[in-house]
Amino acid sequence: MKSKFLDKLIEHMDHIDPESLQTQFLRLAREKGLLDAIFEAIQEGVVVLDGKACLTYANRTAERLLGFQMDEVQGEPISRYLRDVEWEGILNLTEGEWSKLVRSEIEVDYPEPRILSFYIVPLASVGSAENGAVIILRDITSDRQRAENRVESERTNALKLLASGVAHEIGNPLNALTIHLQLLERELGGLPDEKQESLRQLVDVALSEVTRLDGIITQFLHAVRPTRPRRVLTQIETTLQETLTLMKHDIENREIVVEIERPQTLPPIRIDGDQIKQAFFNLTKNAIQAMPDGGRLTISVISSDRGIAVSFQDSGVGIDAGRFGRIFDPYHTTKSEGSGLGLMIVQRIIEDHDGQLEVTSEENVGTTFTIFLPFSDRRMRVLKTPVPVAQEVE
Repeated sequence: MKSKFLDKLIEHMDHIDPESLQTQFLRLAREKGLLDAIFEAIQEGVVVLDGKACLTYANRTAERLLGFQMDEVQGEPISRYLRDVEWEGILNLTEGEWSKLVRSEIEVDYPEPRILSFYIVPLASVGSAENGAVIILRDITSDRQRAENRVESERTNALKLLASGVAHEIGNPLNALTIHLQLLERELGGLPDEKQESLRQLVDVALSEVTRLDGIITQFLHAVRPTRPRRVLTQIETTLQETLTLMKHDIENREIVVEIERPQTLPPIRIDGDQIKQAFFNLTKNAIQAMPDGGRLTISVISSDRGIAVSFQDSGVGIDAGRFGRIFDPYHTTKSEGSGLGLMIVQRIIEDHDGQLEVTSEENVGTTFTIFLPFSDRRMRVLKTPVPVAQEVE
């Protein structure tokens, strides 16, 4: 970091006695060493610009956030790394630019996607004789992510509240409709045969629609109501096999070839077998529907010290980029027979198991959903103590 102090000191060296000169140099070294230590230790990025908005100093954090090495970019304009900023107006204390950029946020893509909060202090604004500015940078990517998670949590809680209202306000009238339609069906037995047939068709249609609506409500409640998993030690391959047996008819009718890749032995894991089976069912059904003309479903099971991962990879149509970000939204579906709640249910089940759900997709190639379930009793690997090498006795 450059300082006018050194320049002034050199100018007046002829007027300073040797002892005073030594004292000044020692004080300068201590001050510079202390400042360097502080700037290199803090988590905020610190950048110093000259009067032409060119780089004169950057600490390690700033180098990491902006993706450069100070030794290589000394004297380069800051506009190469922080774009869309009117640096001339800032350094000249132009009122409009100054008011906009006392504190601001910017999104950078290099060296990795980040959201940075930064504020600029022109040295002229604090009465300094030097021209230039100091920029303080802070990585707020995780803060923004936490805020988004908080909003998502509030949205889920609102859905749960809505679900309770739906269950109370619609469930009871549906039960009453079902009962009265069944009574009406009985009364049809006293009518002439020619009238029974047409009326019975109408009653059957009404009963079918009531049953369908009741199923939609039940799925919605399963998707949003919190249900604490009852975890017991379970062999994950047994749960998977039970799911595939349940779906055997649909798999064969769609001409789907199912391949299972897993190690010979898998450790048991504490899960709610019924809930995980529901998650497996929904992902398998999703994969089957993505391959209307047949295809291949590859299910891979991998075990590690942290937990078990299960991947469902289909050879279907894939997910186009335009709707990729909405696949977990309630009622968002492109399938005529789908309710749009299946993936939301899977996501809720995996979150309740403290796990993770990831998805990758490529159009016309296929989609892969991966479930990671952690061991609740995190296992530890015991490392063997190295055997000391025997020393020869002289």
